[in-house]
Amino acid sequence: MKKLVLVIMFLLLVPAVADAQCAMCRAVLESGEKQEVAEAINDGIVYLMAVPYILMGALGYFIYRKLKG
Repeated sequence: MKKLVLVIMFLLLVPAVADAQCAMCRAVLESGEKQEVAEAINDGIVYLMAVPYILMGALGYFIYRKLKG
């Protein structure tokens, strides 16, 4: 039960901390002149976000297979 409460507290506190941007990203996105640059930055963010999830999913799959067989 304690672990569940800690996980819920962690998930509630993360968005409050995660709303920051680096100064360069903010300056480029707020200038609004080049939409291609903003789209490229968004694509890069999605790519950087997806890689850890893919790696952790693959690791979980291999551990599952190892324990099952």
